[in-house]
Amino acid sequence: MDFPSGWMVPDWPAPPNVCAACTTRAGGVSAGPYDSLNLGDHVGDDVAHVSQNRAIFQQALQARAVFLRQVHGSRTARLVSGTPDGTEADACITNERSLACTIMVADCMPMLFATGDGAAVAAAHAGWRGLAGEGGKGVIESVCDALQQQGDLAGVLAWLGPCIGPEAFEVGPEVKAAFEAHDAGASSMFKPHATGKWLADLPGLARRRLAASGITRVYGNDGSPAWCTVRNPSIFFSHRRDRVSGRFAAAIWRT
Repeated sequence: MDFPSGWMVPDWPAPPNVCAACTTRAGGVSAGPYDSLNLGDHVGDDVAHVSQNRAIFQQALQARAVFLRQVHGSRTARLVSGTPDGTEADACITNERSLACTIMVADCMPMLFATGDGAAVAAAHAGWRGLAGEGGKGVIESVCDALQQQGDLAGVLAWLGPCIGPEAFEVGPEVKAAFEAHDAGASSMFKPHATGKWLADLPGLARRRLAASGITRVYGNDGSPAWCTVRNPSIFFSHRRDRVSGRFAAAIWRT
């Protein structure tokens, strides 16, 4: 497919009928500080510009993107042709063609999933709250429950998109404790930083949760600087870096 220059296309062995893309700042009409392809309609950008940007996005995908109302939770919505934008969920799954599971981010990590036979695709919004969840069950476990209805999770592929990197994600002790409460080994994903603070490896934490859920075919973000939203201001939006920021998106769909 012919995506605007600068967009990311996952490098993974997805089935031939599965398409995926991750936008960057490039290719839109918004003015600063939302320049230029801001897809978020809740961040203060001109509504007309966001509408044009979403039209650019959907035209490039040649599919209908469903924009969720993400609340840092763990609910997975099943998308059908009539699912409206603004559906409250932090993950989604579909078996339908030309319907794009879409996640907007600006430091949290977008995650894309596909079954090995291409019968279903899914996407998730993984900030630390959604990833940690409650009682050891967060957004990854929610998506896995939905995917398991399609068959064995061993065949599922996962792609981790850009997010705040492990050298930039400063968190308090409550974040570390939230992960360690249900996975003592998660402590290895945190490094001491400022007094009472830690640097958290969000991609590393996600990979631990995926492995524990039985998903081992994992691609994309390895925690290196090129994937960090904070460290790459010309490429990615970052709320933590800029406070007032646009949103980029990752999407996956079946043809």
